[in-house]
Amino acid sequence: MGETAVDQIIQISEEAEEFQKDAKLGKELSVKHPLQNTWSLWFFKNDKSKTWAANLRKITNFDSVEDFWGIYNHLQVASKLGIGCDYSLFKEGIQPMWEDTKNRCGGRWLVNLSKSQRQTELDRLWLETLLCLIGEAFGEDSDHVCGAVVQLRGKGDKLAVWTNEADNAESVVKIGKSFKERLTLPPKFPLIYEKHMDTANKTGSQTKHKYSI
Repeated sequence: MGETAVDQIIQISEEAEEFQKDAKLGKELSVKHPLQNTWSLWFFKNDKSKTWAANLRKITNFDSVEDFWGIYNHLQVASKLGIGCDYSLFKEGIQPMWEDTKNRCGGRWLVNLSKSQRQTELDRLWLETLLCLIGEAFGEDSDHVCGAVVQLRGKGDKLAVWTNEADNAESVVKIGKSFKERLTLPPKFPLIYEKHMDTANKTGSQTKHKYSI
């Protein structure tokens, strides 16, 4: 009887220890991994009956790795958006428009994609861009990054990373080089930087490039 009682106590102790381990593991799994910044995801719908501002809608904010994936996995992928529609991801408090004070003096690294690349490359490139942003992949220059935009257009799609100081050449070029490397774009693929004020004040269909890589 003594051995049986001891065996039972040992078994109960072992089960309790396993339960505590499982509980600890469950608690660790439930702890979210915070991002350095809180990010806002925006959607622009091309409804010509509404103003530009009325077509722009903030979907949600998030500040953890887990929340990002939860949102991304429930969103329609960029390649399936309608023509004229955009997704934007910007730091909380910055709107995806030139007029925002954080964007006014900045510009964008622009990737122009053909219609044929919409089904083969767009979703991969957009996801990698998102990961660059939330993962602060630009190092100390990440503070100069405002957000990113993907735009579906009839003649070809656009992908861009926006920065806050177009005239800060050293930082802008470092961001551009890192961006091109992370997207694994071919060396001869043209990555161009446009200043927002130049884009806003352009007289023709083309905006002059401030930098190119």
